[in-house]
Amino acid sequence: MASPLLSRLAQQLQQREAEGTRRQLTLPAQGLVDFASNDYLGLARSPQLTAALQQAAAQATSIGSTGARLLTGNSADAEALEAKIAAFHGTEAALLFNSGYTANLGFFSAVPRRGDVILYDEASHASVKEGIRSSFATAYSFRHNNVAGLRRRLHQQPGTGVVFVAVEAVYSMGGDAAPLTELAAACAEYGAQLVVDEAHSMGVHGANGEGLVTELGLDDQVLARVVTFGKALGSQGAAVIGSAVLRDYLLNFSRPFIYTTSLPPLTLAGLAAAYEQLPHLGAERQQLFALSAYLRQRVAAVPGVQVPPESQVIHPIRLPNATPAQVRAVALAVQQAGFDVRAIVPPTVPAGQQCLRAIVHAYNTTAEIDAFADALRAALAAA
Repeated sequence: MASPLLSRLAQQLQQREAEGTRRQLTLPAQGLVDFASNDYLGLARSPQLTAALQQAAAQATSIGSTGARLLTGNSADAEALEAKIAAFHGTEAALLFNSGYTANLGFFSAVPRRGDVILYDEASHASVKEGIRSSFATAYSFRHNNVAGLRRRLHQQPGTGVVFVAVEAVYSMGGDAAPLTELAAACAEYGAQLVVDEAHSMGVHGANGEGLVTELGLDDQVLARVVTFGKALGSQGAAVIGSAVLRDYLLNFSRPFIYTTSLPPLTLAGLAAAYEQLPHLGAERQQLFALSAYLRQRVAAVPGVQVPPESQVIHPIRLPNATPAQVRAVALAVQQAGFDVRAIVPPTVPAGQQCLRAIVHAYNTTAEIDAFADALRAALAAA
């Protein structure tokens, strides 16, 4: 007989099933055209990175990091990589984390203190919101990319404690960029500290892939940036970059850093190789944005869909009035036609914002985009 707890869990799963929002693990389909992964520049499949990892594996004396950084898990390779990351992004220091999620959690749960205030864009990633919930600071959201709304929030603050403003450079669900120049100006005017998650701009924006903050010349106006490595760098992990004092504070007070086994040696080697590649991928970045504009144009011409004109690289394809189950059915039909495109449904996005999400990569082609648009048109006609 099932316990009351297991019955409650099963009931909640059944409710999501009825709503068309139940999540399940699936194995990656083979042979589909990739419009779903975050491997924007193709580094996850790079022969150069593969060769670098093979060389590192051949020379490795250990495959495990053996512990947290503050115990046995530190290494000369980890510290060298942090120095490389800081120099690349033009900051004093960097501190490695095992994922972008733990980096955001680690920063926001440790740096803002009781009496401080966090103002965050309502579209911020779940990891930012989780970090805020773990903080003793007071937090308020503001409308997505609404600088006037942020200014009203800033004006309402009592003037005691530190005010942090949390935004993403490029948002993972909408594919739209934050108005960072205007946000930085507002923060400077009110003495607030700007924190930018560069998960989806790292590697993609900037002359060498440094990110949107550097592209806009705002390096000195940002307290901290979170750069993650599971997207354009084709690997895993993340770093918080900023001042040397911030790095030292995090390694003393950030629990997700202190109590987590460090990244293994082969991951460090792969990240070092990826950073070496970034300055040489200007043609790939140019191709990426050209294909992104082409996909937005072709898909927006399909009857019955809406694509935000501000989306870049990541394109939410909205099907007005479609339920989550209907969006998933269209995604399945497009996948069966040979294109890996995923449905994004609540609670990942707010209710009513379910969509298909098409992600462009430097290795996609215009012919693949044309065929994808045709498959989407056919799937909607058959729905």
